[in-house]
Amino acid sequence: MNRTTVSLIAGTAALAAVTGFATLSSPEAAGTARTAAELPVERTSLLCPSPSTSDIAETSYTSFTPVTKDAGSGGKAELQAATEESDGKSESKSKGKGKKAAKPVLEPEQPGKPATGDTSGGDAPALVGTAEGQFAPGWTVQETTEVAAGSGRGLQGVNCSAPDTEFWFPGVSTAADRTDYVHLTNPDDSAAVVDIELYGKDGALDSTLGEGITVGPHSSDPILLSTLTEEKQENLTVHVNVRSGRVGAAVQALDDKLGGDWLAASTDPSGSLVLPGIPKDATAVRLVAFTPGDSDADLKVQLASPSGLITPAGSETLHVKAGMTASADLGDVTRGEAGSLVLTPTDTSVPVVAALRVVRGKGDDQETAFIPATRPLGTRATVADNSAKGTTLSLTAPTRGATVKVTASAGSEGGEALSKTFTLKAGTTQNVEAPVPTGLKGTYALTVEHVSGGPVYGARTLAATEDGVPGFTIQTLPDDRGMVAVPEADQDLSVLQK
Repeated sequence: MNRTTVSLIAGTAALAAVTGFATLSSPEAAGTARTAAELPVERTSLLCPSPSTSDIAETSYTSFTPVTKDAGSGGKAELQAATEESDGKSESKSKGKGKKAAKPVLEPEQPGKPATGDTSGGDAPALVGTAEGQFAPGWTVQETTEVAAGSGRGLQGVNCSAPDTEFWFPGVSTAADRTDYVHLTNPDDSAAVVDIELYGKDGALDSTLGEGITVGPHSSDPILLSTLTEEKQENLTVHVNVRSGRVGAAVQALDDKLGGDWLAASTDPSGSLVLPGIPKDATAVRLVAFTPGDSDADLKVQLASPSGLITPAGSETLHVKAGMTASADLGDVTRGEAGSLVLTPTDTSVPVVAALRVVRGKGDDQETAFIPATRPLGTRATVADNSAKGTTLSLTAPTRGATVKVTASAGSEGGEALSKTFTLKAGTTQNVEAPVPTGLKGTYALTVEHVSGGPVYGARTLAATEDGVPGFTIQTLPDDRGMVAVPEADQDLSVLQK
C-alpha cells in the first residue's frame, strides 16, 4: 500500500467525521466484523423556510445543541437570511469584494443552552444555517409562527431541515379551501434544478409546470401547488426530486377554516411506518399514504395506545394502489388517550410513505397540524422551543419495550437542566411527564436518549391559544445524526508511510 492509498483512507475517515455520511470498506475486510468508532460530526447545515406571508405573523427561532462527549471545543453556529448571503457573493464576484453581511438572526453562545431570535410581518426570509465544531453534533433549530387571523391562522411550527435531493409529502391538497406551497431553499453557490410531481387518487396528475424548476444560488422559492395543475383534489402526494444540486423542502398547508401548519417530509419509503404523537383530544384524523413502486400495498392499521396495540374499528386495513394516493378518515381515533399510528404490511412488504392530518377543536375553533411517518429517534433526538405549559412529549415503542432518558436543557434566559428516565412497554404510546428545568426562564429543549430495548419513536406537541383559538403544532423526533460511525483500519498504517 503506497502513500496515496494511506492518504485516501485518512481522508475518508475525516470526511465521515465532518459530514456523517461516509463509509469505508476493503476486499480484505469483507465478512469480518469491525468495531466502528462513534465520532461527533464536525459541521452541519440546516435550512428554515420563509415563515409566512401574513403581515400579522410573529415568528421565533430557537437553536439548541446538546452537550456531546468528545465534541471538542471551539466552532460556532448561526442562522442568516439566504438572500443576504447571495447578495454578498454576487457583489464579491462583480466588484472583487463582498458587502458587509447582515447580522445573523441568532448566534448560540454555548452548547446546552438554547438561543432565540425572532422576526415579525410577512416579509421574513428563508434562513440558511451552519454549525461547526462543538455546535454541530445534534444541532436543532425550531421555527414557530403565530398567526392571529386569516387563512392558516393558529400556530405553525417546523424543524429546520438539512438539504437533500428527494422528498415525499403525502397529505397535501389543491382543494378550493386549501392553499399549499412547497418551499424550496438552495444553500449552495450554484443553481438547483427540481422536478415536482403530484399524485392523486387516480395516479399522476398532468403538470408540465412542475418540471425543471430552477432555484437560484442562496435563494428560496415558494411554489403554489394549485399553479402546477388544474385538478382540484383533497388528498395528494407531492414528490420533490432534485435533478442537480440540493435543496431543503417543506410544505406549508393553509386552510381557510381549519387553520394550518407545516408538513415535513415523510421518512423514506418503507414497508412498515410509525406516525407518533396523535393528540389525545384530536377530533378528526386523516391518514394519507402513497406507494411509489409498481405493486399495490396492503397495510394493517393499528393504534399504539397506553395499554397496547389496538385496531381502529372500520379502518383495519388500507389498500394503496401503485402510483396512487389513498386516504382513510379515522375520526377521533385516540378517544381521549395518547396514541400513535403503526402501519405494517398484511402480506408482501411494499415501500410506502404516509402522513396524518390532525384536527383539534370544534366549530369555528378548529386548528390543524400534520404528522409525517418518521425515523426512530435512534441514539438521540432533540426538539427545541418548549415552554413550562403547552408542551406534550409523546413516545412509542411499537415492537419491544424500551428505556429512554429525557433531559430538559437549561432555559434560554435561566434555569438548570434536569433529567428523567422512562420505561415504555411494547406496543404502547405514552405522553410522558417530561422534566422542566429548575428555575426555568424562557424556553428550553428536550433531548431524548435511547438507553435500551427496541426502537422508540417520538413527537412533541406545542399548544397555545391565540385570540381564543386553540393553536397547536407537532414535530417528530428522528435521530439527530450527531454521531457518525468511522470504521477502524485493518492494521496500523503509520509504518507504511515511511
